Amino acid sequence: MVLMLVSSFSRYVFSLSIVWADEFISIAFLWLAMLGCVIAMRRNEHLRLTVFLEKASPALRGYIQAFAIIMVAICLGALVSPSIEYAQEEWFITSPALGIPNTYRVAAIPVGISLMLLTVIGYAMRTVGLRQLVITSVLVAAAAGLLFLLEPLFHEITSLGLIIFLIGLVALCLAAGVPIAFCFGLGTIGFLTFSSYVPLMVVVSRMDEGMSSVILVSVPIFVMLGCILDATGMGKAIVDFLAALLGHVKAGMSYVLLGSLFIVSGISGSKVSDMATVAPALFPEMKRRGNKPKEMIALLGTGAAMADTVPPSIVLIVLGSVAGVSIAALFQAGFVVALVLLMVLLLLARWKARHEDVHNVKRAGLRQAVKLSVIAAPALLLPFLIRGAVGSGMATATEVSTIAVLYTLVVGQVLYGGIGVRKTYGMLVETASLSGTILLILGTASAMAWAITQSGVIQGLSTFLANLPGGWIAYMAVTIVVFLVLGCVLEGLPALLLLAPILFPIARNLGINEVHYAMVAVTAMNIGLMMPPIGVGFYVACRIGGEPPDEVMGAILPYLGALLLGLVIIALVPGISTFAL
Repeated sequence: MVLMLVSSFSRYVFSLSIVWADEFISIAFLWLAMLGCVIAMRRNEHLRLTVFLEKASPALRGYIQAFAIIMVAICLGALVSPSIEYAQEEWFITSPALGIPNTYRVAAIPVGISLMLLTVIGYAMRTVGLRQLVITSVLVAAAAGLLFLLEPLFHEITSLGLIIFLIGLVALCLAAGVPIAFCFGLGTIGFLTFSSYVPLMVVVSRMDEGMSSVILVSVPIFVMLGCILDATGMGKAIVDFLAALLGHVKAGMSYVLLGSLFIVSGISGSKVSDMATVAPALFPEMKRRGNKPKEMIALLGTGAAMADTVPPSIVLIVLGSVAGVSIAALFQAGFVVALVLLMVLLLLARWKARHEDVHNVKRAGLRQAVKLSVIAAPALLLPFLIRGAVGSGMATATEVSTIAVLYTLVVGQVLYGGIGVRKTYGMLVETASLSGTILLILGTASAMAWAITQSGVIQGLSTFLANLPGGWIAYMAVTIVVFLVLGCVLEGLPALLLLAPILFPIARNLGINEVHYAMVAVTAMNIGLMMPPIGVGFYVACRIGGEPPDEVMGAILPYLGALLLGLVIIALVPGISTFAL
């Protein structure tokens, strides 16, 4: 982060480029990603689906956990040798500026995989009973033996291997609670091993390509930005200011909740960070005014889904990288799209609060409002700084992220109490862990997308989708349904990674503006993320709000309906996404 900031400053102020900076950043970035994966493995923080695991009986749960651990170990074990071979092959590729072999960079992959494997083995010995581990291992070995016997059939019928490995095995592992990144990895490894003659080194190569884009360097920096926002209290300052302005009117606290999510999301770029910042500051006062906890959590979850297109959005950065769409254009369009979704949620919140009694609510005095505005002003300035820098072309999404971090650190240190050394270390570890989980999903999803493309199914699917009756409107409808469903199951982002290379070229052929299509896909994915009973974001919102999901499930449906209405409007009116470009 420091080198990127220095490099940007040198280029814009002195017109002097540090020619070796990008290469060094690329090396450090891949090492950060892989060591972050190890930290996340040690802390058991890799993203996974736990809905089915939590519903299983305690006895069955032990065997499911043993299965998940074994499958992760198989995935990592299968990649150790190919990753070492890949690192050796890269010795013959030399970086232009630094003049060193690329092995110094890609060696992070075998090191990270090996350390994760050791961590998994240690975790299994601590948490799983020997009987469960042995029985599950025998069953997995028997299934593998059967697959080896059927290998000639898989080579003869490629579609059979596609269904069993890239659909069936991935779905089974997802249901068993295997981390999403390893589900994709296992599906790809199984398909290539039993249905093709392609060496597994290709998987490592595709992982490297999926994780190493310079654009993605902004992911850990924006994660760090969210941690700083939470630690300094800048987010709370914004919430307090909005509460002083709107808290006394009907649905006022709902307005404050949604407005806070809209503004804060433009700083942190993370839904979880947004919800964790806003909820503790607002929920006590909302409860005091008679708001039901389930309604508050429903509004929190759908508000976070609405705000995920507000820049700087990690999802938009990743999508721009994968689909080849201008990130600056996505940032400009995302702000307008989020405004449309904000309006439909505000209207619903006002209708629900039509009988709310606010006579006893004291309005904030002018002096207090001015004081809170002065405190919040530096924090309120940051979203506009980010959008202005990217939109004007002054800085890329990656460069502006470093500027935002520097600004937040300085402002937080001077005006908001600062951050201690211990908390700074904790934020760095948290950033590495979360970034590692995200980037590993990007890497294995890239490998899986390549395997699906090589299977030949994509050509048939593309032809089918391109010839749907109803033209671009029918294609948009299919896109919405697909991303709603996959957004529930795959935690959203992996669905974009898998489908963007497939769906975006078809959209272009049908004459759909790529920015408009991106906004529809991202919005549908975010809504799916909050849809019960599977949506991962729904359970995160319930956990932050401290209410059981069963209580919140009914309350969130009207808000999801409002978001779906907003999505239909965005899909049918391309100008909403494109007029600001």
